[in-house]
Amino acid sequence: MSDSPAARLQVLFEGHRLTPTQRRIAHCMVRRAADAPFLSSVELAELAGVSQPSVTRFAVALGFDGYPALRRHLREVAPANAGATADLNEYQQAVHAEIENLRHLAELLADPAPVERAGRVLASSRPLPVLGLRAAASQAYGFSYFAAKVHPDVRLLDEGGSMLTDRVDAAVRAGASALLCFALPRHPREVVDALAYARTTGLTVVTVADSAFAPVAAHSDLLLPAAVGTGLAFDTACAPMLLGRVLLEAMCDGLPDAQARLEEFDVGAAERGLFVE
Repeated sequence: MSDSPAARLQVLFEGHRLTPTQRRIAHCMVRRAADAPFLSSVELAELAGVSQPSVTRFAVALGFDGYPALRRHLREVAPANAGATADLNEYQQAVHAEIENLRHLAELLADPAPVERAGRVLASSRPLPVLGLRAAASQAYGFSYFAAKVHPDVRLLDEGGSMLTDRVDAAVRAGASALLCFALPRHPREVVDALAYARTTGLTVVTVADSAFAPVAAHSDLLLPAAVGTGLAFDTACAPMLLGRVLLEAMCDGLPDAQARLEEFDVGAAERGLFVE
């Protein structure tokens, strides 16, 4: 098991029945995993957008006497090299944080069953709608771009508004059985609403999110977590992008003609001189 701060927090939260407010606090702590052992209850409450008593109740729900006991526990189990990056500049620290996120993702993928199951679900959906709004739009676009080379009907949903529900309905009428969603902070309310609606239509929702405690978790049938970096002014999403490619690989395994489609594309690209070697 990875000894990254995010991994230790995930283990701490697993197996506990948390309220929506408590899941919000857990989600915030995972996102700020490196800072979590040093945050006061007031600071954590402000970051999570909840009340200070909610933070106290959260700590009690995890089995601690109160928040000070939880914070003390997090400091005690911090890895010995936790301060190894203290002398690095902010850009280097951001890179090291992403490396830790990728290490945590590698540990999660030690059990490939969830990704393999998700790949089969997506491969069998005709068409396959792929949702990603705002910060997650680029993740959805990247997945859709490559998926369209092996899947016969991929439909990118990267614009919100009143048409989003109509496009979900259209995919269902065309025979879709699943929807893939990329959900990253800050989580748009319309994504949560869209996933809730998608499940009422019978779609199986597969979600790549920044945390198992993200707001979209309650509306996902299969949630695959990959942490984002928060050390810069704007979040970095190396791990979610890589997880999307891993999921694409798993989907290819469920498409018997995937290799033939790729070879056909390569032949056509060569004939048209599409790429400069």
